[in-house]
This record gives sequence, C-alpha cells and structure tokens, in this order.
Amino acid sequence: MNIKFRLTLLSFLQFFVWGAWLTTLGTYGFGIKKWSGEEFGIVFMTLGIASIFMPAIIGMIADRWINAEKIYGILHILYGITLVFLAKTDNPTTFFWILLFAMFFYMPTISLSNSLSYTILKNNNYDVVKVFPPIRVWGTIGFIAAMWITNIFSDNLSPLNFGVEAGEKLASITGNIINANQFYIASFVAIILGIYSFTMPKCPPQNVNSNSSLFEKLGLNAFSLFKDYKMALFFAFSMLLGAALQLTNMYADTFLKDFKNIAEYANSTVVQYSTMIVSISQISETLFILTIPFFLKKFGIKKVMLMSMVAWVIRFGFFSFGSPDGFGLLLIILSNIVYGMAFDFFNISGSLFVETSTDSKIRSSAQGLFMMMTNGFGAISGSYLSGVIISKFFTDVAGVKDWHGIWLTFAIYALIITVLFGIMFKHKHNPEAIGNVSH
Repeated sequence: MNIKFRLTLLSFLQFFVWGAWLTTLGTYGFGIKKWSGEEFGIVFMTLGIASIFMPAIIGMIADRWINAEKIYGILHILYGITLVFLAKTDNPTTFFWILLFAMFFYMPTISLSNSLSYTILKNNNYDVVKVFPPIRVWGTIGFIAAMWITNIFSDNLSPLNFGVEAGEKLASITGNIINANQFYIASFVAIILGIYSFTMPKCPPQNVNSNSSLFEKLGLNAFSLFKDYKMALFFAFSMLLGAALQLTNMYADTFLKDFKNIAEYANSTVVQYSTMIVSISQISETLFILTIPFFLKKFGIKKVMLMSMVAWVIRFGFFSFGSPDGFGLLLIILSNIVYGMAFDFFNISGSLFVETSTDSKIRSSAQGLFMMMTNGFGAISGSYLSGVIISKFFTDVAGVKDWHGIWLTFAIYALIITVLFGIMFKHKHNPEAIGNVSH
C-alpha cells in the first residue's frame, strides 16, 4: 500500500479520536454538568499537565529505546481504554483524574505522529515540507468528521441512544449524562488506530554511542535547545500562543450555545448546530495547511508566525461582536474561517521549524519540547487563568457570561503577543534551507 496513503490514514485517525470530544467538552461541562468556570478550567488543565512532561519523556524513549510506531500504538490503546471509564464518570473530581490519565496517553502521540511521519517520509526520500502538509490536512478532516459524527450520528453508535445535541436538551429535563457518547466513539477508534500503527514501517531509535554521557543517553540533551536564544524565544512564544489555542478549544462551542439564553436566538441555527458551525474552523484548516509550503518558502517562519498571531487577534475580535443573525453571523463565520490561518501557521509551521532547526538524534525529543510548551505550559495557563478571569469578571450572579467582554479581552491578549514577537524574535529567512529539509 502507498506509504503516503498509509500516513494519511494515520493522520486522519490521530485527530478523529480527539475531535470526537474536544470541542464539545465545554458544552458537556457547562451545559450538562453545570460546572463553574473555575471547575471547568481545572478539568481542561489536564491537557496541559500531561503535555508538560509526557511528550518530552515519550520523545526521549522513541529517540533512545523503543520503536516510535510501537510506543505510538501502545499509547493509543491505553487512551482508548481510559476513555471508557471517563464516559461512565459523573463526579468532577473523578472526571479530572481519569481525563488526566487519558491525556497522559494521548498528548504525546501528537508530536510522536509528526516524528513518525517525518522519519518514514525521509526514509522513502520524500521532501517533508512539500509532502507532509497534504498528509496532515487529513488529520483536520478526521477532526471534522468526528465532530459531525458526535453532533449527528452518535445516537446510533452508543448504548445511550442519544446524540450530543439531543442529549443536551434531554439532560435539562432528566439530569442524565447523555453526551458521554462522544467518549465511546473516540475510545473505539483509538483502539483501532493503536492496532493499525503496529503495521507501519519500523522507526527504530537512534543508536546511542557507548561513549555518550548519561545526560545524552536519557535524551535530555534536547533541553540544550533552550540555551539558544532564538529557540528559547520561539518556545516561549509557543507557550503564549498555546494559551490562545486553548481558549478556542474551551469556549467556542459554549459561546455559541449560550445564545439560547436570548429569546430571539433560542432556536437559531447557530444554537441548534453549534458544533457544525465551529467545524468551519477545521474546514478552514484543511485549506490553509496546503498553503504552508508556499508561505514558509516565500516569507519565512517569523512572518508566518506573525500572520498566525494577527489571525488570532481577528479570530477573538470577530467572536466578540458576533451574533446568530445578520452582520453578527457573518463575523462568526469569518472568525471560524480565519482560525485556519491562526492554527496552521502556528502549529504546523512551528513543528516544521523545530524539525529543520534540530539535530536528527534529538528530533523526537525536540518535538516533545514544542508540545510541552504549547499544549503543556500554554494550555495550563490558558485553561486556569481564563476560568478564573471569566468567573470573577465576566459572569454575573445568575451565571450569565459576558461573551463580548471575554472575547475582547482574549483579542487584546493576542495583540500584545503579536507586537512583542515582532520586536523580539530575530530570524533571517533562508528559502534554500526550507526547500532542502528532506536532506
């Protein structure tokens, strides 16, 4: 079977098992469980906590001791098993601990899937910068497919017999945990992915020189990247942008759902099909991913990252003034479209920048560090601080949230990051280096 097709299927399933529940977790926490902003922020911190050390640790193991495709498969099987227990959990504290373990298994697979794809493509003499984005775009398609299945068809795929949208409505009457279906869907596909990964081409660890120090044998030399000013600054801004990404994951679907509290919008398309509306963001990703090789070669990593940051400002700003009808609806749609540039030009380009800027012996570890800063420290700060800020400053005594103020605050945050990055990050663009990444 064609190796590009096999990696495409891997990418599709990798993000399907995340998209099945990630964007609807806000509705699950706020709508079904009635958690406070602080409680939900703490639950969402699990992604960040796991990303602080697990991707780096797993990257070191893949660099030194165990084939990348094997550890990748094991992690997905364990992730799938854990999600079954998550679906049966009601208590928020118990939910936190089980989700934390699920994230211990899943979060390392994001950077590991990149390393796996890069290694297999290079071993087959492909140009990574040109070939990887069209493969990675199917990960986004997988994410979209999972969102739609969760939104529409989960009633036929779970013993609970209700979809997420229908479940939310029924839960308001019965108090039942209906949309746990999303976890069952993700669990089943994750186990299938784990088994499939064992059939991938072998990606053995790099041989460790017998004269290497213990520091090198453990793979900790990847942390030496922080000694380089440019790389350290890149990782620092990765953390700050990781917080911005987390805000979108946590609140976009909940924001649209909350229009039901306004009588004239209660039955609007935006409220009834909020998950599908949000999925426009992922559809946009599929288009922007394909433009990355051109933009990286033409403008370089700094300008591409700046484009991403400006897009985050627009994303949050448009949400701030959005509504389910007229010009407000147009702003919501445009916000979801611009998300593609905001996410891809940061995440995918950042991963390729790390790939082209590090030694081959520590690349899995370096990808783990990138994940640690974005989905680790960035996610934790974004999850916790946003939860506290929303609860204290943008939620009234009746529990109604001031979404205009929330998104405007996030837009100002992204603008500050953009200005600082433009001033502080120095990088000389070399088109030939980008073009020769496969060598």
